[in-house]
Amino acid sequence: MRQLRCATRRSALALAQCRSLLGRLALGDGGLDIEELHVVTSGDKILDRPLADVGGKGLFVKEIEEALLDGRADFAVHSMKDVPVALSPGLVIAAIPAREDPRDAVISPRYGSLGALPSGARVGTSSERRSVTLRALRPDLDPVPVRGNVDTRLAKVDRGDFDAIVVARAGLIRLGLEARVTEILEPEIFLPAVGQGALGVECRAVDASTVSLLLRLHDSESAIRVDAERGVLAAVGGDCRTPLGAYAERVGNSLNLRAWVAVGSIIRRAESRVPWPDARADAEQIGEQLGKRLLG
Repeated sequence: MRQLRCATRRSALALAQCRSLLGRLALGDGGLDIEELHVVTSGDKILDRPLADVGGKGLFVKEIEEALLDGRADFAVHSMKDVPVALSPGLVIAAIPAREDPRDAVISPRYGSLGALPSGARVGTSSERRSVTLRALRPDLDPVPVRGNVDTRLAKVDRGDFDAIVVARAGLIRLGLEARVTEILEPEIFLPAVGQGALGVECRAVDASTVSLLLRLHDSESAIRVDAERGVLAAVGGDCRTPLGAYAERVGNSLNLRAWVAVGSIIRRAESRVPWPDARADAEQIGEQLGKRLLG
């Protein structure tokens, strides 16, 4: 029996994401004994300030990567939208499983949709990208920062702290809460975050046996789409303070990549359609080229 330890945040969503992948690994290999290592990250501890003010989304990854590097864990499961472009030296994203729906979703028990919200309505969001998009679509709305797990955000909109909240649909699906969605926001009007809906499984680069095991979870099409989006992020030098949206999709034998970045009050947009790449490195380069176009 091979024993492994998987590092994960201990929120309900992180555990659901982790356990779905552990179940798939166990189905493919009855000789595995995988233990969970629950890690409380800085991002989980600091809830009274926007992420942009305390170090960005990398705060959800830092302590988990430390557990990999010091040997307390053999691999870890992340939401790719939380993973910085530069991993800690010695670590690698060994697998990106099939991507869940990357779209954003509205939850508004009273009004239902963004279009139905009255002028001045308070919309809770944890994302600068969402705030900028909301202001572009409806300058009369009031985007308000909100932190906390999915249950916390749902409780706030249910008791009327907000008229609506905007969250990732993927998380609601993984938690069995998809029925709470009152409107799905299509990428044509609400471009998702880089890597939204995708998971990444990280491990030590030198651990060849674990890398080989995790490759069972890998979905090459999802990985190419995510790497193209992360290429945009790398070129722009984006962090949690950078309002940025990027979305890659396969259209026939082509990769269609759209992105925007806010520079001050100006939103710059770019799009490319190229033959579907053969390798993840090619996809990242495609994204970097588009990101450079965004910067002019």
